[in-house]
Amino acid sequence: MNSVEAALKERIKELTCLYEVSSILVNADETNHEETYRSIAQSIKIGFQYPTDTEVVIEQGEFTVMTGKIKTFKKLISTIQLFKKEAGSIQVYLNKTELDFLPEEQPLIDNIALKISDYLERLAIKKNELLLRQQMEHADRLTIIGELTAGIAHELNTPLANILGFAELLRDNLSDHDSAASDVDKIIKNAMFSREVVKKLMFFAHAIPQEKKEVNIIPVVRDALDLLDAAFKKEQVRYDFHIDQDSILLKVDAVQLTQIIINLVINAIYFSPKNGLVDIRITQENDEVVFDISDEGSGLTDEALDKIFQPFFTTKPTGEGSGLGLSVVHGIVTSHNGSITAQNRADRGALFTVRLPKDEYAIE
Repeated sequence: MNSVEAALKERIKELTCLYEVSSILVNADETNHEETYRSIAQSIKIGFQYPTDTEVVIEQGEFTVMTGKIKTFKKLISTIQLFKKEAGSIQVYLNKTELDFLPEEQPLIDNIALKISDYLERLAIKKNELLLRQQMEHADRLTIIGELTAGIAHELNTPLANILGFAELLRDNLSDHDSAASDVDKIIKNAMFSREVVKKLMFFAHAIPQEKKEVNIIPVVRDALDLLDAAFKKEQVRYDFHIDQDSILLKVDAVQLTQIIINLVINAIYFSPKNGLVDIRITQENDEVVFDISDEGSGLTDEALDKIFQPFFTTKPTGEGSGLGLSVVHGIVTSHNGSITAQNRADRGALFTVRLPKDEYAIE
């Protein structure tokens, strides 16, 4: 075979290789990258001048595939990129030192690396579009729930107020020894619980107007903790309150900030063991004020971590939680342009972190 025929044969092999790689990527199983890379590596091996002495390694993310054992460091390499950042590589090795690569073989793997990069970017864009669509659908559902909730809350508010008012009047006319007194106490207790659920529904539905004012948040948090003092004592749970300065002015709705603290701390108390410690910290990091509230409970399950801020999701027994407390907190934090996260601590217990932007406050 003369040199022209040999060169033509190699070009055909290279074109065939590129066609095969394109076909592999078009028909690739998006859930099985490893098999895709294995097929591409085999096509590259066959497409090179000395396939018997050529080995190919493709590294991308958590995947590494290779066609065989590497005996030499004589290689070509091309970088796989994902949105202009290195995401892997194609490496081609010749196992015989007396052999050499053709000048056209480097551009070949460069083209293949580019095809893989395009493929990965298409998958990433598709995934982001799916996530965005899910977020939009979730937001639409929350809007509908919010509208329904506002109507329900308003309808329930008046009869609940009447039930509670008349029950309290009736209780005033009964002595502690009256057999009906305990039943009336139960009516009052359940009416108060229902009233709190309605209040949370109204917060969730934004039916209660927001009024942001610049306040020193430290006294607001201290007052919220004072309100919970009886709950700490009843459940035999301790708490520590740490601040890095005594005055932090923040433009917030003080009532809603109190709602954030009370909901998160009540949650921490509920899941704390006897003599457990609830840790409340307020610090400043870069452009944010950070509230960390942690407990020493058993922590959060994977399902809870995934759904913790969804309305009506609760891990508490029926009758002990409405599933609205944390979704209300999430809504309040979001309305203040902040963020809230939940995670398990390294040792034990859960940690909730609220971040409120610092650009809306000034320090005295």
